[in-house]
Amino acid sequence: MANSSLLAAARSARLRELITALPLTRGVVDRFVAGDDLAAALDAVRELRDHGLRVTLDHLGEDTLDRSQAEATRDAYLRLFGALADRGLAAGAEASVKLSALGQALPGDGEAVALENALAVAAAADRHGMTITLDMEDHTTVDSTLGVLGKVRAEFPATGVAIQAMLRRTEGDLRDLVHDGSRVRLVKGAYAEPASAAYQAKADVDRAYVRALRLLMDGDGYPMVASHDPRMIAIAKALAVRAGRAPGDYEFQMLYGIRAGEQRRLAADGEAMRVYVPYGADWYGYFMRRLAERPANLAFFLRSFVSR
Repeated sequence: MANSSLLAAARSARLRELITALPLTRGVVDRFVAGDDLAAALDAVRELRDHGLRVTLDHLGEDTLDRSQAEATRDAYLRLFGALADRGLAAGAEASVKLSALGQALPGDGEAVALENALAVAAAADRHGMTITLDMEDHTTVDSTLGVLGKVRAEFPATGVAIQAMLRRTEGDLRDLVHDGSRVRLVKGAYAEPASAAYQAKADVDRAYVRALRLLMDGDGYPMVASHDPRMIAIAKALAVRAGRAPGDYEFQMLYGIRAGEQRRLAADGEAMRVYVPYGADWYGYFMRRLAERPANLAFFLRSFVSR
């Protein structure tokens, strides 16, 4: 129930205004968000790279209903890529892109606007030796996102996509996505979804995640295992061995600020380990979903207020 309330709060404009105005919130947000601006993101990338970790960067923002804001998000990614290249940090780096931030939800031609902006971001990433992955949002956007993915991949085949194990449709989607060269990030899912569209019980989501892992490891694509769950990480390794995959034929991904020690341990053990690094001033929706995902995150947030 707490998780559902937090996920609903992620969409509340009134709560957004209240929580972002609290001066104590900022110190907690810093655990999960690299910073408000590009300079902070670059500092975080350099530190992670120094520890042998790969990165994917997310310029925070979503649910854009203004075309100029969508274009501003596109331009922020272009500046990011240039800055990474200038500092020798672009090679092997990736960007995570929400189509809603690129205009997908605009009335009328939103999908076309998002596609145009996504192609511009993918082209810029490609020029700098980088890739992009399209983040998946709530279940109502899946068909649109997969449609855009197909069109972007026609020009930039290395474009990845995030797929949410909690959605009931996921196994069918994955059967179409496990072809050679297809980069797929498997996540459990972090949106409040109806029972008709998604599994609700944690045990059911876990089982769905394992079924999806098996499809990815047995397929011909490149699995990106996004999980902080030690059990899922162990299962992924076992499935990779069974499928004849060596480290580097798949990768693990974790969020910035969560299980940093485990991230470094996996990298030290020879695993490809990528950290999802969010940055930007529009952190509210991302932050609330991180609180909803794990009770430990919410406890950390509440303790910070009590301790002050």
